[in-house]
Amino acid sequence: MSANPAKKKLTMAERADKYELYELSVQNVEYEVEFLQETFQALSGRTAHLFREDFCGTASAASEWVKQGKAFQAIGVDIDPAVLDWGRKNRVGRLPAKDQARVSLIESDVLTVETPKVDVLAAFNFSYWIFEERCTMLRYMRRCHEALKDDGVLFLDVFGGPESFEETREKTKHDGFTYIWDQAEFHPVTNHMKCYIHFKFPDGSRLKKAFSYEWRLYTAPELRDMLHEAGFSTVTVYWEGEDEDGEGNGIFTPDAEGEADLAWIAYIVAQK
Repeated sequence: MSANPAKKKLTMAERADKYELYELSVQNVEYEVEFLQETFQALSGRTAHLFREDFCGTASAASEWVKQGKAFQAIGVDIDPAVLDWGRKNRVGRLPAKDQARVSLIESDVLTVETPKVDVLAAFNFSYWIFEERCTMLRYMRRCHEALKDDGVLFLDVFGGPESFEETREKTKHDGFTYIWDQAEFHPVTNHMKCYIHFKFPDGSRLKKAFSYEWRLYTAPELRDMLHEAGFSTVTVYWEGEDEDGEGNGIFTPDAEGEADLAWIAYIVAQK
């Protein structure tokens, strides 16, 4: 009897972990936590200790938050049990035991979840755009307002510019893979958009539609108006500065006007 044939060698795509790739491509939680804390301190005059991360996914930001010290606690909320399980194993589970105890992950809908009132609440990576009806978005913002302490602050991100209204692809090379942001569909009557994240590898293999999104592309003025309507007292857009070459420098400061860039990303900071 002949020997069994050798097992087929797995491609780079088959060996890849899409959540790890996602974080390497679009997240910098060390910076995010620093921005949250420094901005909160500047606005409130005190240190934020209790943080809630909505649409937390892998809970990387929540895990990073508690690294600030034993007085810091984090709550992560997401409706997807699979990504929460990954986060428990690969992010929270890799923290020291004393830090793990200060991270609470909740599988729930952010529209109905009940948590203790927090200092800082964040919904990043445009995840909250899943609420395509204005009334639902307003309901979410009111829930955020209720979930904050009296001097609490809500942080959202937003992208825009003419290129955000196009059906287009953008490729970014990273060490060992290429990240592809695919704006596959855009409907100008509703601002509904369908987007995908793909990954391509040096061996030619691909992870197609590793992540899929269906959102409404909201504009900054729309979001500011709704936040005020939801009860927030002050709503400020933090715009990214530029380096000497005209590229983003990663420093976000309050800006009442912004710049007419083809594509931009900013933060919206809403004080209760």
